[in-house]
Amino acid sequence: MYREIIQDSIDYIEDNLKTELSAQELSDRAGFSMFHYYRVFQTAVGLPVMQYILRRRLLNAIYEISRGEKMIDVALLYGFETHGGFYKAFVREFGCTPKQYLSQCKVKKPYRINIFKEEHIMVSHKKVTEILKHWGMEKETVSDIYYEGTGERSDSSYYVGSDYVLKYSANLGKLKSHITISKALENVGLYAATPVLTNTGEEYVAEGELYFCLTKRLAGQQMKPKAMYEETSAEKARFVGEVIGQLSLALANVEALVEDVNVYEQVTGWAIPRLAGKLTGAEKVYTEYEDVFGKIYGALPKQVIHRDPCPGNIILSEDKWGFIDFELSERNVRIFDPCYAATAILSESFEEGNEDKLAKWIQIYKNIVYGYDDVVKLTEEEQQALPYVVLSNQLLALAWFAGQEKFAEVYETNKKMTEWLIREFEDLRI
Repeated sequence: MYREIIQDSIDYIEDNLKTELSAQELSDRAGFSMFHYYRVFQTAVGLPVMQYILRRRLLNAIYEISRGEKMIDVALLYGFETHGGFYKAFVREFGCTPKQYLSQCKVKKPYRINIFKEEHIMVSHKKVTEILKHWGMEKETVSDIYYEGTGERSDSSYYVGSDYVLKYSANLGKLKSHITISKALENVGLYAATPVLTNTGEEYVAEGELYFCLTKRLAGQQMKPKAMYEETSAEKARFVGEVIGQLSLALANVEALVEDVNVYEQVTGWAIPRLAGKLTGAEKVYTEYEDVFGKIYGALPKQVIHRDPCPGNIILSEDKWGFIDFELSERNVRIFDPCYAATAILSESFEEGNEDKLAKWIQIYKNIVYGYDDVVKLTEEEQQALPYVVLSNQLLALAWFAGQEKFAEVYETNKKMTEWLIREFEDLRI
């Protein structure tokens, strides 16, 4: 009941961002005392109600500014009395100037928040500072994290100073999985973001519905999809395949409590029905997928995998390489990871109609597989299954994006990309 009332408040706020809004007005609408309303709202959303309103105004304002509107006009439209007032509020909320935000972040039209669907509760810089007391680091600067490949801002982690990252999740199982796998990889000499113990020797802190873990920030650079298309793309792609192969060997010996996933059943039982009628030319491939992949699936080697080895999760330094973010790790077919890395590169660089670039991606994909094979030695069934696992990646991603306002643009890009993969399916064979 409370969540429905707060969702009504969120919708009302969104419809009235350019008008005056007060906590009294909102609590009256909800039928609560103001004190009780404050508590219920913050529990559901993660931010005090007035800070939430301010944040939504700032996000909508910066979107309009990114589309060419004058900053002073937008500031006045969203209730800021002066340009200076808007500027100070923005820096206080996001830790950077509007200009810096526009250069660092891929600004999109803010989607409507739905607390019945959101995976993460919002966490303010102020809240992070309070949490950092558990490590004696409350005086460190807290700043947002932007993914280099996409410009998207992380909604589940912050930089702490220059050397640490604070991760948070409502799912303790996923956080424990990340901790277990990171420690196991570090034990065999790989580069991994292991937890920094709290003042009382704990690996994580529970606060309300969230769990917080502080890790060392891995020194180095995230891999960039654009770099994969340079003159040395074959060598770079092969290197990616090799390091994912080394990760695969390490994960084969990891004992972690992760979900056991049957990707074939996920695709045939959920993704394909969800995408029915939405993809041009898919029916023939669907039939082959069920007939061929269904017969060889049981013979494919399965183990703990990363599940999200996109370029942004691969870190390179002068003498080390490593991976971050193991929250999505699961037990699955091992070739899922190299196939996912290839499709992640395509997703972040896809240009419909750019045939030269698309042809080069086919070679990038194959070289990732060759590099992976150099390390783990693919079975005959795995070699046969590769194009079906590539398609599995895309169908699962597309089905997940479908119908979500937050990912409307990503869905359209991936729809075109999936249709292209279907047309080029024969070229995915190794």
